Amino acid sequence: MINNFNLNNAVHYRDGQFPPQSIDFSQIITALLEATNAIARYDQMLKNMHNSEILLAPLRSQEAVISSRMEGTISTMEEILRYEADAFNGDNPNVRNDVIETVLYQRTLKNAQLAMQDGYPLSVHLLKTMHQQLLSLGRGANKSPGEFKKEQNYLADTVSREILFVPISPEKLLDGLENLFHYINHHSDPVLIKTAVSHLEFEALHPFQDGNGRIGRMLITLMLWSSQIISAPYFYISGYLEEHKNRYTHLMRQVSQTGDWHEWLNFFLQAITSQSQRNLQVAENIRDLYEQMKQQFSEILASKHALAVLDFVFTYPIFRNSQLSEQTGIPSATANRFTKALYEQGILSVMEEASGRKSTLYSFEKMLELVRV
Repeated sequence: MINNFNLNNAVHYRDGQFPPQSIDFSQIITALLEATNAIARYDQMLKNMHNSEILLAPLRSQEAVISSRMEGTISTMEEILRYEADAFNGDNPNVRNDVIETVLYQRTLKNAQLAMQDGYPLSVHLLKTMHQQLLSLGRGANKSPGEFKKEQNYLADTVSREILFVPISPEKLLDGLENLFHYINHHSDPVLIKTAVSHLEFEALHPFQDGNGRIGRMLITLMLWSSQIISAPYFYISGYLEEHKNRYTHLMRQVSQTGDWHEWLNFFLQAITSQSQRNLQVAENIRDLYEQMKQQFSEILASKHALAVLDFVFTYPIFRNSQLSEQTGIPSATANRFTKALYEQGILSVMEEASGRKSTLYSFEKMLELVRV
């Protein structure tokens, strides 16, 4: 018993099983081809969008909400977007820890992407930097942000009080991480296979006291992007993993138990296929709404700024008037006139009237409906 948890049925990390010594591609080739084709179709669609940030910004928020929710952190898209709108204006709103932790997930992933654009590789150092940012505020701030575990950790079922998995010991962790990043940066496995294998191994190492699940899911996006499977870092699969959470955790334990990677690989590739199809549908819905709104914005605003305002409200579907003016360079009085006109035509809704130095808070409900989770 460890802290009143039962260890009898726990699966332990096994040395020597990473990376897999032999993958029988005949068992996974169908799933691999389907996943490769699906993610390529999604990526091509986004390449054709004149401004991919229109999709990236809300999907990034969606991913932060879902991935955090998998760890018991509950927040909504509206809370996250409203927090960001207020933070942009220099306000420090008093919000729940769950909201702060979800915002930190979003910012950590974006900062990691910016660091890699500046030439920083996927590495142990980047991993620790991400963890430092992710746990810098909220409930994780007292759980050694940016530091690897010094005591043995466990994955447990808090309902049955059973330890499900015992990760690698702290003494062997650095060697395990060195093996992981050597595999990521030098192995010749196909990228989707390498991503599947690396994600499972990271979770099995469980290098931090807290935040391992969230960091592990960020690594999926970062690996696919850095390997150029996707042309920009806008692919997330937490939605599928949340829906199949029991199977997800069962298969990860099973690899350590049996040494057989094939069932896990097929599951992960199916996750890529399914999420690619879903993301493509969301992207197409956003594109269709964008084309529909383009004509309306042009007619309502009758201004050379119409397209800039359109792009802004798609990227920031909850915003304050002052943010619109500052982000687009449109004079404040003109921005106020634009949002008032869009409100009167039923395109924008008022979430909060102007008060003191705070300008009006607006929402673009048609966009929120497409990405709300």
